[in-house]
Amino acid sequence: MIVEIIINDLNRTLVKLGYSNIDVKVSKCKNPEFGDFSSSIPLVLGKIHKKTPIDIAHKIRSEMISSSNILDEITITDPGFINFKISLEYYFGILNDILNDSDFGKSNIGKNKTANVEFVSANPTGPLTVGHGRNAILGDVVSNILEWNGYEVTREYYFNNAGRQMRILSKSVEARYFENLGKSFDFPEDGYEGEYIADIAEEIIDVYGKDLKFDDLVFSSFPEKMMFEHIKNTLSVLGIKFDEFSNEKTFYDNGDIEKLLSELKAKDLLYEKDGATWFKTTSLGKEKDRVFIKGTGEPTYRLPDTAYHRNKVERGFDLIIDVFGADHMDTYPDVVLALQALGLKTEHIKVLLYQFVTLLRGGEKIKMSTRKATFISLDDLVDEVGVDVVRYFFVMRGINTHLNFDLDLAADQSDKNPVYYLQYAHARICNIINRIESQRKDLNAYNQSLLTHESEIVLLKQLELFPNIVLSALDSLEPQIIASYLQVTATKFHKYYANCRIINEDKDLTLSRIALARATKNILNSGLSILGINAPEKM
Repeated sequence: MIVEIIINDLNRTLVKLGYSNIDVKVSKCKNPEFGDFSSSIPLVLGKIHKKTPIDIAHKIRSEMISSSNILDEITITDPGFINFKISLEYYFGILNDILNDSDFGKSNIGKNKTANVEFVSANPTGPLTVGHGRNAILGDVVSNILEWNGYEVTREYYFNNAGRQMRILSKSVEARYFENLGKSFDFPEDGYEGEYIADIAEEIIDVYGKDLKFDDLVFSSFPEKMMFEHIKNTLSVLGIKFDEFSNEKTFYDNGDIEKLLSELKAKDLLYEKDGATWFKTTSLGKEKDRVFIKGTGEPTYRLPDTAYHRNKVERGFDLIIDVFGADHMDTYPDVVLALQALGLKTEHIKVLLYQFVTLLRGGEKIKMSTRKATFISLDDLVDEVGVDVVRYFFVMRGINTHLNFDLDLAADQSDKNPVYYLQYAHARICNIINRIESQRKDLNAYNQSLLTHESEIVLLKQLELFPNIVLSALDSLEPQIIASYLQVTATKFHKYYANCRIINEDKDLTLSRIALARATKNILNSGLSILGINAPEKM
């Protein structure tokens, strides 16, 4: 907030001084002795207009210091930097805003706009794994960020129940069904070997009996139904609920795939080679063409995904977001390219590619295979470390960073665990407030000008950043920005608590410090809410 105010004041000042169309930048001072923020704009103007930067800086200073109500001091340092010290009254005003506005930090950028966020989108071939978990939490938190900024969000899950993976699932269950009955069977090559396959087969015996024949449709429909019930239950435990489920098969049944192929063919963007159907991406600026349909007749991801994204574009969302693993890096650009070739709008499609997860225990990597069922399911992970820890750990690193999920750290219930450290700050504040409420009922009768200790000012300045942090997370669609901010906020509160006795002999000072603690609690609570993490009052 404060940076934008300074930039706006600088721009108005520059216009008065006869300068316009200048890209004004303001950053934190490297040396706090000079001020809170600094700008090199005098150097920029000096170079453009062949004038002395120091002279320009003095003119800016004279104009701004007389008109600004948020600046205590403006200083100038060689070779032409202008530095700004912010008035404490500004930060005291922020304290009041946080305490009096339950929506502090929210924006209306997305008001009257819609967003579609597609995430998870795992085919129902088995339980959700740790890898799916990062996708799930990223998608849900990104949706929360959008909603916090006014968007109406549709959370969507897209899956394929008619592809090769589902056929392998069906055959795997079928084989276990006949195995459980003591009959001969052929287990499919690359079949799913998990215990859950045998459980599904046993359930089929209970529901449909022992007389099913090979290739019975039950072996396709029942496993899909059971796995989706399991997946939805897992997501529900994580606090995730979808608004829409889309099925790849729909786009074959309703003719959308055929229509897509026909239109691309009419534009001379499809051709046959080696029994396969190719998308002529070289005609659209790419280095090599891509296969749409294999020689076996099996479509690649590009074909149905293009039809699906066309459907999403035609539904009229203002923003479309896909959360994909890094293995989609080569495929999604071709989907966008096909849509562009058909004359469709694509600039509102944002693709978030996240790096994968490695589970560590005792410092050693846990090897996993979905096919061999040597994996830790998302359910197992939640059972071991809890929902809050799972959600936080999946967003505490940047999307583009490989995530090492340390199970030992995740299970630790001390302040070494970043989740407990963060939640403890909130619980500690709640405890302090409960203690003072038993003595004083009117907590709003505080005098913020009594907050003069360095730790108090540092914490106030941290709280002021929250709206900008949320906007930065919206701009980048990066949840880690909020997670990191909350950690720093908790650290600064713990230091404030150590340096300043909040409840003390001075009743007026106590109320002022309680006000700062309450404001910190509000910010922590808002940030944790965006991350979908509980803010406990006791620990």
